[in-house]
Amino acid sequence: MSVRIDITGLPPERISVVPSPLAELGMALHALSEPGHHPQLQGWVTAVSTRLEPDLADRLCEAEFLWRTTFSDVFAPFAGLPGGRALPGATLAEELDLLDKLTDEQFVNAALEFTCQLRYDLPEPGPLADPALRQRALELAAARGSVQERFTRRLLTDPPAVRAWLRQLLRDCEEAFFADTWARIQPQLAADARHKTELLRRKGLKEALAAVSGAVTLDEAAGVITVDKIMEGHTATGDGGLVLVPTSLGRPHLMVLHRFGWQPALTYPVSGSRPQAPTVEQLTRRLDALAHPVRMRLCRHLARAPHTTSELADAHGMSAPEISRHLSVLKKAGLVTTRRRGRYAQHQLDLSAVARLGSDFIEGVLR
Repeated sequence: MSVRIDITGLPPERISVVPSPLAELGMALHALSEPGHHPQLQGWVTAVSTRLEPDLADRLCEAEFLWRTTFSDVFAPFAGLPGGRALPGATLAEELDLLDKLTDEQFVNAALEFTCQLRYDLPEPGPLADPALRQRALELAAARGSVQERFTRRLLTDPPAVRAWLRQLLRDCEEAFFADTWARIQPQLAADARHKTELLRRKGLKEALAAVSGAVTLDEAAGVITVDKIMEGHTATGDGGLVLVPTSLGRPHLMVLHRFGWQPALTYPVSGSRPQAPTVEQLTRRLDALAHPVRMRLCRHLARAPHTTSELADAHGMSAPEISRHLSVLKKAGLVTTRRRGRYAQHQLDLSAVARLGSDFIEGVLR
């Protein structure tokens, strides 16, 4: 499964790497509502949560469906502007001005997309224009609780009032905690953007995307970017551009904006000391490799010390070719390493790869 971006005919000058304070504020709000997704931010989450004023905390709960389950496109308003070539603003105020430029229909569709199951990649009407969709949105919101229902009803009844309410909420978040956070992480994001831009200029898009994430690949002949995700989706740059948005608070999430009619954008976590998580295919291969009882028993031996194929065959009462077939599966999954000692090839379990399986699985499904 993957999200594909058709970039046929896209010139290099329409590819931009730009940090977004509004997107990062969205990531911050997500981390506050889902701290389990971001264990590396535990200290920051605790510090911010304990000093939030009760009124602000209550208002955040009221609108948290915009950032808790997933990441609403209201945090990337530049992508919805006509022409498909706008970029994120340099300040939160500039980006909130971009948010004001979205139509009511765009804002409502983006806000209710996930909770009310609106179509994402097709040119269909939204609940403001379609009474049947409006009723369905209210019913689905009600199933998520009274807070969600009240907010959805307000949004469908008076979109401008809710937009003004949200703008004030985000400005209050900036004053309460985000201004300090942005001042701390903005230099890192700017440096990463400069680095990726230089890669684009010197080595091309393929190298730049490889530096963004191992889950992002480019088929230059087909003109298609593929992002490894546990979902299906597609979009195209057309006459517009492509925007790469670095995030510091967003790890492990790698998000692709592929809404119909909006400029494609890829939000990626900046590089850190952690190794890249495997692709969904690689992760599936590793889990399958460990699901076989014989290979599990082999791992027990290989975790303790290196062994040759003959030693493993004797220990398990199996033929050397049988052992070789199981070792081949483990090696293709990246779980076993082999090195030569004189005339013998010794195999050993890669303990670091196995130890990361739990976190790799979490990162894979949250990507």
